[in-house]
Amino acid sequence: MPRGRKTALTIHLTAEERQTLLAWQRATTIPAGQARRARIIILLAEGVPIAHIAATVGISRRFVYKWAARFQQEGVAGLVDKGGRGRPAGPRPQDRQEEPGTDRA
Repeated sequence: MPRGRKTALTIHLTAEERQTLLAWQRATTIPAGQARRARIIILLAEGVPIAHIAATVGISRRFVYKWAARFQQEGVAGLVDKGGRGRPAGPRPQDRQEEPGTDRA
């Protein structure tokens, strides 16, 4: 067990959740952030201190707590990237080609 401060935050993973998170860590086709979040949860379940997880993964302790809370509320689905802010994907209006036979007036 790693040394460091103890936290009241404990996460218990089912065998299925652990398998999913381990698969995410090994996958090369998912976003890097999702794999990083899987690593955070696995380390928390192993009892690694928050500060050590933050240093290992390369984020602040605040975000370790954030993803732990989201996992506790929503499970594995809470770790997946959600759509939201930013411009929606797709062609811009000026890049669209006009259909033949239509006139611009």
